[in-house]
Amino acid sequence: MPILSSNQEIILQGTAVSPGIAFAPVHVMGRGMVAPEVYEISHHHIDYERNRFQHALDKTKQQLSGLQQKIEAISGEQDALIFEAHLMILQDKTLLKKIDVAIEERLQNAEFAYYAVMQTYTEAMRRMNDPYLAERAVDIDDVAQRLLRNFSSADAEHKSEDTNPDHKHIIVAYDLTPSDTATMDRQMALGFVTEQGSINSHTAILARSLGIPAIVGVEGAIMKIKALTFIILDGYTGKVILNPQPSTVNKYRKIQRAKRERENKLEEIKESKTQTLDDRTINLSANIEFDHELPLVERSGAEGVGLFRTEFYLLGGGEIPDENRQTKVYTNVAEKMNPHQAIIRTLDAGGDKLPAEPLPEPEPNPFLGWRGIRISLSRVGMFKDQLRAILRASAHGRLGVMFPLVSGLTELITAKDILKQCMDELHEKGIPFDPKIEVGVMIEVPSAALMADELAKEVDFFSIGTNDLIQYTVAVDRVNKHVSALYKPTNPAVIRLINHTVRSADDNGIWTGVCGEMAGELNLTPLLLGLGVSKLSVGTHQLPKIKKAVRSLSYSECQAMAQEALKCRFSKDIFELSQNMAHSSYSFLID
Repeated sequence: MPILSSNQEIILQGTAVSPGIAFAPVHVMGRGMVAPEVYEISHHHIDYERNRFQHALDKTKQQLSGLQQKIEAISGEQDALIFEAHLMILQDKTLLKKIDVAIEERLQNAEFAYYAVMQTYTEAMRRMNDPYLAERAVDIDDVAQRLLRNFSSADAEHKSEDTNPDHKHIIVAYDLTPSDTATMDRQMALGFVTEQGSINSHTAILARSLGIPAIVGVEGAIMKIKALTFIILDGYTGKVILNPQPSTVNKYRKIQRAKRERENKLEEIKESKTQTLDDRTINLSANIEFDHELPLVERSGAEGVGLFRTEFYLLGGGEIPDENRQTKVYTNVAEKMNPHQAIIRTLDAGGDKLPAEPLPEPEPNPFLGWRGIRISLSRVGMFKDQLRAILRASAHGRLGVMFPLVSGLTELITAKDILKQCMDELHEKGIPFDPKIEVGVMIEVPSAALMADELAKEVDFFSIGTNDLIQYTVAVDRVNKHVSALYKPTNPAVIRLINHTVRSADDNGIWTGVCGEMAGELNLTPLLLGLGVSKLSVGTHQLPKIKKAVRSLSYSECQAMAQEALKCRFSKDIFELSQNMAHSSYSFLID
């Protein structure tokens, strides 16, 4: 597949998954290990580079041994075997010999010699017909990337630089993980284009939440688009425009200016109440992944944090932060958001998010497997660390704690019992916390929605995670392109489950919020309001639009429309009812 490198304007078509327009040169990200900086060495530096490699190797062995002992302590010997396999990779004599020879023959720095050998090795494994061996390439990538991070540049003649460019760019990749997206430097990375992915993947959801323009499904993008090629990313139509002509650039600059002018006008209502025309007040809060996003939350006019997704903070760095480190982060959230509430969701790993830990073999269906509250209840030590940290932070501001992917009453009561144990432990030590901290549950699976009347007796609030609720209700893997067209937020069954959840909450005197994708969908704001949802939690960039939408609607009219929607038999009819009200009330907001 030839690289498109001419100066002729070329348009590649993909699927727009996050709106926005970006102009920048391309930065191509390869799969697997991130390539380190390469530089030449002299013959008399060979032993020095070998010593650098040995130091990184020893450090990596220590880290993996520590992880193995930690997992064995909390989970047992069987689950810790994955790290035994990783240690064996580091001790492979054949590989070690190849790396030693590569340093001498290449006359290049040790980390690049190591990278070159391991890339060749893993690529060969990926191409094997044996699925088991092909999958082991992932383990080797993991070990190799850890070792590469352990090279110290402090005593090196040449210091390695950050592998990400220090200029504004658009990422082109085969695929991106949710962690890649969540940790993206949004000052430099203006958007991304991938070959893989779907509009409903967690990576796409995060891109929308974070306001990162994104396009997926651009076939052969890595081979077709040359690094540093100047492109326009149109996150509204899914077009990637290579070598754009001046007239094309001017056209998109005008579109971008118009969008920004609209956003500036929305700034004028930032401090206004999120209230309907007939005085129904809605709490509008923000979804975040890291505490460094708090300044954005404060500037957006949000009324607190409705969802702090902790999996990226807990798992993104390789080792789970201990209780004290977690306490500092949650305390920062509590203090910055005070007097508003910040709701911290306990670890929600698995599915298409980050795995909680490496497994000896891949799960056949991760969405129906070891994820959400199930991980926490099977890793009680890790769970209690997080709960105690949240409780300790609750002494510094108004926090809430929320349990993810609860499927029934037993899981909820068990989680609450562990929370009570944590409270007792802190009380015995004289450590302050809020004994009346609000406890909530995510409604994400049909069994939880159907049991909402019972669950409501045990908690202070519900938060509906519409992404998973839709997926599990209609039995559609939202990242599977073959069936993703069936993933419809307005499926009558989904709307009825939401309605039942809200009614059950109301009957028991607790509130219901929505923190999933539907909360930020302007066409569906009238429907959610009409169903009685009292809190919406969205990405910070979505907040001004949703606030304006709420302030443009009549709650009583939304209620009447929602009652009509509950009688509908087809998804499209429900969507049209809500969409028509949205367009008649605030069409200027909808792209």
